[in-house]
Amino acid sequence: MSVVPAVAPKLLRRSAAARKSRYSTIKIWLGAICAGVVIVPVALARVLPLADPVNGNLKDTSLPPFSPGHLFGTDPNGRDLLSRILHGGQTSLLIGLLAIALSGLLGIAAGAAAGYLGGWVDTLVSRLLEAQMSLPLLLMLLLVVALFGPSVPVITLVIAVAQWPEPARLTRALVLVEREKPYVAAAQVLGLGKLKIIVRHIIPNILSQTLVVVFLLLAQAVLLESALSFLGAGVQRPYPTWGGIISDGRELFVTGAWWLVTVPGIAIALLVLGVNLLGDGLRDRVRRAKAVTG
Repeated sequence: MSVVPAVAPKLLRRSAAARKSRYSTIKIWLGAICAGVVIVPVALARVLPLADPVNGNLKDTSLPPFSPGHLFGTDPNGRDLLSRILHGGQTSLLIGLLAIALSGLLGIAAGAAAGYLGGWVDTLVSRLLEAQMSLPLLLMLLLVVALFGPSVPVITLVIAVAQWPEPARLTRALVLVEREKPYVAAAQVLGLGKLKIIVRHIIPNILSQTLVVVFLLLAQAVLLESALSFLGAGVQRPYPTWGGIISDGRELFVTGAWWLVTVPGIAIALLVLGVNLLGDGLRDRVRRAKAVTG
């Protein structure tokens, strides 16, 4: 009887699988740090001792960063920039989180129905996906907001509708694979209805992969909300949003008030980078776990 020699731990650490695991861990940690630097202060904005983000003091107009009492400086109306960024981040993140929740529910439901039922349902969902993806996204959002008004529910809904194709396409592809597996055939033999098979058996098996994609949409949702606010179609002033703060400071950027654009831009960049790194690392972990379990 032959004995298989044990693999040295040093060789295991040098293997491709070990390197990928280390890279995904690094991405998860870097993403969590970048996103946490923005999300944690934003979540605590109403608890922290911050100045009023709407009403400013005209004696403190356009102060540079690190001025006494104003860490990130002030805008031309004397409003504290740190307070406006943190309170504006609450609006942007609230819209982003609600949007990805709605788009995730809509996309997973439509993709699962198309993948499992097939036929005219699959044809209808596929044509809707193709039609929406062929439209200019930002122009479509601007049109809808112009028709129904720039309120938080309207902006949330239009971003959610704009983002549902991504989870729908992935869910459909995963369900097409899952429906051919033995456990689905066993459920059909037991007499379970199509809805129960989809909800109780198929969706739980693909949920981890689809949720990672839905989480990655948060960065896009925040960028879309910021773009709408920058163009004047977002939450209306004087209530702060990241895009609105950048829009207010863009004309003063060339005159020396660089912090009005740079600081909120850094906040957006850190959040987007953190979400993308964290989601990418989680996606690698989920794929590896799925490959191991078969």
